Amino acid sequence: MKDLTPLKGKYYIEDLVAQGEHEQQDFKFLISDARKIARSISAFANHDGGRLLIGVKDNGVLAGVRNEEDIYVVEEAASRYCDPPQQIDFSAFNVGAGTLVIRASIAKADRRPVLAQDTDRLWKAYYRIADENIVAHPLMVKAWKMRETTHLSGTLFSLSANESSLLELLDMSDRPLSVREISVGIHLTSATTDNLIAKMASLGIVDFVYTGNGEFRVVRTRDN
Repeated sequence: MKDLTPLKGKYYIEDLVAQGEHEQQDFKFLISDARKIARSISAFANHDGGRLLIGVKDNGVLAGVRNEEDIYVVEEAASRYCDPPQQIDFSAFNVGAGTLVIRASIAKADRRPVLAQDTDRLWKAYYRIADENIVAHPLMVKAWKMRETTHLSGTLFSLSANESSLLELLDMSDRPLSVREISVGIHLTSATTDNLIAKMASLGIVDFVYTGNGEFRVVRTRDN
């Protein structure tokens, strides 16, 4: 299968499956839509990397890879439906009785965002939260792009009045704040607040936390 020599790995795969699906692991049994797989690749690449276990059902049953086409669909997802294209590392494991499970490993991207062309043919950035692939907040994407185009010298810099006000507001709050709450709290327009948050996120001073229902909020990072 794709020149992969199966390794003995029944107990190794069983140990991985026992962890369940999480931020760095997803089970895939039926692989038929490259664009859907591209979501997972984008989400892992934009987070901390991860792996697809191909041939494992959602309930953890080791059903095995159905045919070699599954691998080609994943490759197609990574090369055709991800921008920039991503490299996938495949390994095959024999889990008994001739049943094979494929581990498809996705590295954390060197350049973010990694976009995926969704089923609606729009390009979107995904982010891995627990066992879900979530559409990344637009300000997360903006911060990633700013980080790629900003060359930090490593020297100290002074905070502007608006930046200081943002950090003071976050420090006073006992919970993450929405972009709207920040805009109101520091008396700035939505556009100015967006740019401010994106800049601070690109510098690693603030970060985004997912609160459910597609909503991200802003927190100050622990190291700043």
